[in-house]
Amino acid sequence: MTSSKAVIKLIKADGWYEVKSNSGSHRQFRHPTKKGKVTVPHPRKDIPLPTVKSIMRQAGLSD
Repeated sequence: MTSSKAVIKLIKADGWYEVKSNSGSHRQFRHPTKKGKVTVPHPRKDIPLPTVKSIMRQAGLSD
């Protein structure tokens, strides 16, 4: 399992930025050149591995 903070750090390092929205349990990110949005549950200490893989795939960071 991985923390939401670590996942957010990885996608921000790739150029994703947080879309300002109402308060809630998830954060949404957009990229200046990549299509779509990525949603990360936050704050959360542990995100299950399949969810982390899905987030990374959506962000275009999977192998």
